[in-house]
Amino acid sequence: MIYFDNAATTQPYPEAMATYQQVATKIFGNPSSLHGLGGQATRLLEASRRQIAELLGCLPEEIFFTSGGTESDNWAIKGTALEKSSFGKHLIVSSVEHPAVRTSAKWLETLGFEVSYAPVDKAGLIDLPALSALIRPDTILVSVMAVNNEIGAIQPISAISDLLADKPGITFHVDAVQAVGKRDMADVLTDRVDLASFSSHKFRGLRGVGWLYKKSGKRIAPLLTGGGQESDLRSTTENLPAIAATAKALRLTLENDHDQRVKVRAMRDVLHKALSQFEDVRLFSGTDEWFSPSIITFGIKGVRGEVTVHAFEEHEIYLSTTSACSSKAGQPAGTLIAMGVPVRDAQTAVRISLDAHNDMGQVEQFLTIFKQIYDKTEKVRR
Repeated sequence: MIYFDNAATTQPYPEAMATYQQVATKIFGNPSSLHGLGGQATRLLEASRRQIAELLGCLPEEIFFTSGGTESDNWAIKGTALEKSSFGKHLIVSSVEHPAVRTSAKWLETLGFEVSYAPVDKAGLIDLPALSALIRPDTILVSVMAVNNEIGAIQPISAISDLLADKPGITFHVDAVQAVGKRDMADVLTDRVDLASFSSHKFRGLRGVGWLYKKSGKRIAPLLTGGGQESDLRSTTENLPAIAATAKALRLTLENDHDQRVKVRAMRDVLHKALSQFEDVRLFSGTDEWFSPSIITFGIKGVRGEVTVHAFEEHEIYLSTTSACSSKAGQPAGTLIAMGVPVRDAQTAVRISLDAHNDMGQVEQFLTIFKQIYDKTEKVRR
C-alpha cells in the first residue's frame, strides 16, 4: 500500500498513540473536578498547553484547545464577527480558503455582515494590491490560510502582516492547519497574527483535537458555553488523552522539521519532473519557494479526477481529488477555479500529498503505475 493522501489526514506517530493510550488509561479524571484525579488531569492539561506554546514560541494562555481545524476556523471567523460587530460588519477572506472559513463567512452574511473575497493570481497566491484595496474603515477581520490544502500554495503571511501593521482594529486570522511541518512557524505566527487555527491529525497526531491560537489581549466571543473550560471561552470537557498526544506529535514533527522537509521536497521534485514529461498532464502546483514541499496537484487531460483516484486505488495507491472535505461532493477544486483554471481542467485535478514516512521506493512504484494508467487513457485524451 502507498498512502499519498497526507493532506487529508496522516498516520499517527506510534509515540502519540502510546501517549493517548497511557493517558486514557491512567489519567482519566476530569480536569474540572476538584479531587486529586481531577488535579492530576489538570496538571497534564496545562503541561501539554505549555509544551505546545513553547514549541510555537507563544504564551500558554494563548492556546485554546478545540476539536480540530474546522471548529477553530468557525470560532475564529464567527467569534470575531460577533465580538466586534459594534465596530464594523465587513470581513475579508481569500478566495481560496477552506470550506470551514468560506462557509462561516457566508453564514455571517445571513446575519447582516458583508464579506469580500480577496483574489489570487494564476499561481494561487494572494493579490496583495487587490487585498489592500478591499480594506475599509468598517473592516474587522482578514482571514488568509498559510498553506493551501488543494495545490500547496504558500501564502505571504509576512507581507500581509506588513499590510495590516498600521490597522490594529482589524483582526488577522490565519488558517494554519496545513502549515505544521511545511513552513517555519515564525513565518506563520508573526507578531501581527491575532488568531491561528491548527489541527492535530495533519501532523501525525490524532483526529478530533486541535487548537486556536489567540494572541494575548485579543477578544473573541465563545461559540460553546456551559462549563467554563478554556478560560470560559470554549466550554466542554477537554479531550485530555488526545491533547497530550498532540503535544507529543507536535514535538516530534518540529524537532525533525528541517530533515523531514528536505526528504519530502526531494520526493516532490522527482514526481513533479517525471509528471511534467507527459504531454497530456497539466501540473497545477509549482516547485519554487511559494509551494509546499508536500503537495503536487495535477490532472490528466479529459480524465475526471475521481476516475484517476479509483484507477490508482485498484493498485492500492491512495490519492485524493482535491480536499477531503469536497472530494465526495464531486466538486472541482475551488482554488483552481479562483486561479482562473477552466472548469473542465479543474475537474481533472488529483492531489498527491506526501509525508516523511513516504520514500523514494514508493515514488518509483507510483510512477510505474502512473505510466500504465496514462497509457490506458489514450482514447479519452484525443
